[in-house]
Amino acid sequence: MRRWGTALAAMTLAGGALAATAGTAGAVTPTAAKAATACETGWGSGEKTAAPARHAPLENIRTGRHTCYDRIVFDVKGATAADRVGYRVEYVDALHQDGSGEEIPVSGGAILDIHVSAPSYDPGTGGESYPGRARKPLPGVDIDGYQTFRDTRFGASFEGETQVGLGVRARLPFRVFQTDGHVVVDVAHSWNAVR
Repeated sequence: MRRWGTALAAMTLAGGALAATAGTAGAVTPTAAKAATACETGWGSGEKTAAPARHAPLENIRTGRHTCYDRIVFDVKGATAADRVGYRVEYVDALHQDGSGEEIPVSGGAILDIHVSAPSYDPGTGGESYPGRARKPLPGVDIDGYQTFRDTRFGASFEGETQVGLGVRARLPFRVFQTDGHVVVDVAHSWNAVR
């Protein structure tokens, strides 16, 4: 009888352990599931600037969608890390064209006024290097379906700088950086995005 009692106790313990294991097998643990990762958004929304080393012609402007931000890239012909391209990027209440001061309407909840030290013409020959036209959307740029971008407007190419108005959903954090031949502006999807 004692054997039966010991066997019954062992089966009860084993059954309890099995039930406990079955209960946790379906549970999601942090190691089993991919945890949400916060997007970097500590860029702030204040003005960002860099002084130019020289002025090289603007070749193209393009955009891209990313997990945490929308991106606009200014391709500057012949610029390298040593030949830094200057820029000034800031939020404004209205976009005013360089030179004339004329207001250019830009759709969106907020407007980024972007100045890149790269004219839309070749400073040596005066020939056009980028086909932007004042007040018009950027040629070849389609921002339909972007989470943050709402509008693009070519401002002007004046005194060695190109001006672009970027309409965004709201005043959101942004960063500006350079790589060889490129000035990059990223605008976050939100102040506390996760991916």
